[in-house]
Amino acid sequence: MDIKRRRVLKTAMTGSVALCFAQTRLISSAHAATPQLAGKVEVFGHRGACALRPEHTLASYAKAIVDGADYIEPDLVSTKDGILVARHEANLTETTDVAKRSEFASRRVTKTIDGQTHTGWFVDDFTLAELKSLRAIERLPKVRPDNTRYDGMFQIPTWEEIIDFVAAESATSGRLIGLVPELKHSTYFSSVKLPLEDRFLQTIAEHEYTRRAPLEIQSFETANLKYLRSKLGKREHIRLMQLTAEGQYRPVDVVAAGGKLTFAEMTSAQGLRDIAQYADVVAPPLRAVIPLKADGKLDAPTALVADAHRAGLLVHTWTFRPENRFIAGDFKDGKDENARNVAGSIAEIRRYVEAGVDGFFTDDPAVGRAAL
Repeated sequence: MDIKRRRVLKTAMTGSVALCFAQTRLISSAHAATPQLAGKVEVFGHRGACALRPEHTLASYAKAIVDGADYIEPDLVSTKDGILVARHEANLTETTDVAKRSEFASRRVTKTIDGQTHTGWFVDDFTLAELKSLRAIERLPKVRPDNTRYDGMFQIPTWEEIIDFVAAESATSGRLIGLVPELKHSTYFSSVKLPLEDRFLQTIAEHEYTRRAPLEIQSFETANLKYLRSKLGKREHIRLMQLTAEGQYRPVDVVAAGGKLTFAEMTSAQGLRDIAQYADVVAPPLRAVIPLKADGKLDAPTALVADAHRAGLLVHTWTFRPENRFIAGDFKDGKDENARNVAGSIAEIRRYVEAGVDGFFTDDPAVGRAAL
């Protein structure tokens, strides 16, 4: 990292939570390798514990860790000055108070990212110092009204702050905690001269914790994962995860290159063998593993898990959420669609574990841990 960027980062971090990175040296080298599954199903804290705290805040990650997540997930995007920060997408409108900040009113623009047009405020139009003046808010206030009590409390964390925070939590608890970062909008950020990959690689190389802790790097795109594999090779504590969607959608980088490969083709038996050439994990959406019938209840499992295992891939599915509106019809409890239904979520997770998944993302890691 160049001197100017370090100064920007240091200035922006002033006043944020003090983190004891030096404690990571207390972690035993016996913990250095990624836990091998061997019958263990892993719990991934989706954006932290975003059912209970605003997503991608240190509070959300802390709650996920306390509640037993094996990994916490930061989605990574880039600021105008090239600093990686955690937001689910480039558009800041739904997850920060930027719309109420008059000093940034003129930055509201319309952009096309990953083939979709959005109007709002975008992370790559803000320096880190400017971004640090914003505060996180709950993305789904109608579904998760309790989370709105935390609106305005938390800054947007940088990737480096998250690494330090997880290292400190690991050193404090004596439990190795994995990181499962997603590189978001890689093709878009490359197009605006803010490529993510080399900055990401430099950061994990500079931090003691990410040189030894479990690290699972994910993307819906393919070219960035292939690039990372070429740079990282095979390392015991690092896995690459190919995220997939359902149907005839194509990865954004495939579209940009004029290719025809669809996610449906990628999750065929041959497509999974192709993924295994550069990745260790395939991560399909829940309903690609067990689809829903017309009545909204679970159907029989597809062949995806068995085909992936035959190809040598682990299967980590996404995303379980504890509210009725997100749960299969088999397990709804008749209450309001936005009501928490912990028993139903546990029962649904168990069906997927029975279908052979090796891990899963959940908005509520305590519920995921209870299911196991």
